[in-house]
Amino acid sequence: MTESPSSAQVVAVARDGAHRFSKPTRESITLVAGHGVEGDSHAGATVQHLSRKRRDPSAPNLRQVHLLHAELFAQMAARGHRVEPGAMGENITTTGVDLLGLSRGTRLELGDEAVVEITGLRNPCTQINGLSEGLMKELVHVDDTGATVRLAGVMSVVLVGGGVRPGDGIRIIPPAGAHEPLQAV
Repeated sequence: MTESPSSAQVVAVARDGAHRFSKPTRESITLVAGHGVEGDSHAGATVQHLSRKRRDPSAPNLRQVHLLHAELFAQMAARGHRVEPGAMGENITTTGVDLLGLSRGTRLELGDEAVVEITGLRNPCTQINGLSEGLMKELVHVDDTGATVRLAGVMSVVLVGGGVRPGDGIRIIPPAGAHEPLQAV
C-alpha cells in the first residue's frame, strides 16, 4: 500500500434514487460490493446509465461510483462556471487526490471499510451544459497535441462495501505493474 497525503479525504457524498443529472448531498452513503451506492439509480452489477443500458443491458457496470475532485470547482469558477458537490452527478467528492492521474486498477480505501477500484475516466454528456452553458467544452476538450482531455472525474467499482462520509480519509493503493493511463468508460 502507498501512503496517501494526509490531506486526501472525502469532501462530500451524494446519491439519488432517480435518474437525474445532479445528486443531492447526504450525511453518508453506503457502498455495496459489486453493486455501487445503496439507493442510487446507477447502482447495479450491470450497466445502469440509461443510454448504455439501451445499447447492451448485460454489459458490466464499470461506472458504479463516480468520484470527482473538488479542486475542479475552483478551476471552473475561474472560467465562470459555478459547480458544487453533487451537481455533476458524482457520488463522492474528494480533495488531495489526483484522481485523473491515477492508473487504471488503482484502489482507494475510503474511510474505515470501503474500497473502490478505478475503472476509467467519466465521459460526460451534454446535459452538463444544463448546469452552466459552455461547461461541457471546459470539461472535455482537445489539447494542443490533439489528445482529448476529460476533467469530469473518474468511475469505479466497489470491491469492499462500507459507509462513506465527509471527512473520511482516502488511502491510495496503486496496482502492480506499469502505470496504465485512464481511458473513458
